[in-house]
Amino acid sequence: MYAIVEIAGQQFKVSKDQKVYVHRLASEEGSKVTFDKVLLLEDNGNVTLGAPAVEGASVEAKVLQHLKGDKVIVFKKKRRKGYKKKNGHRQSLTQIVIEGISGATAKKKATKKADVEVEAVTEEVKPKATRAKKPKTEE
Repeated sequence: MYAIVEIAGQQFKVSKDQKVYVHRLASEEGSKVTFDKVLLLEDNGNVTLGAPAVEGASVEAKVLQHLKGDKVIVFKKKRRKGYKKKNGHRQSLTQIVIEGISGATAKKKATKKADVEVEAVTEEVKPKATRAKKPKTEE
């Protein structure tokens, strides 16, 4: 069983007991969080798609720790101009472990669409205008 869930603005494919690094969450270490925006849910070959989210589905997770990611160096240079800028960045991350995925048990029934009559529209198709060529005259 797996799910595609949106966490802190990013989409992740998660399954039970999986550890995931996400953007910093505002929860304390050791606390449990629930994510309700489940976009896709798969259970033994049965795939449920949301529009945009699956109703009644949620993913429970536990916050393990808050940490910083690897340093990324941003270096800008314009040659022959004496311009150099060096900057660094470390992303703030949260490590979570997925404890469970609860899905919607009620399946939606397929709705019948009303028959729509399509009227045939008849239009006159005019031939494409072509330029008249001058006849070649022999001199």
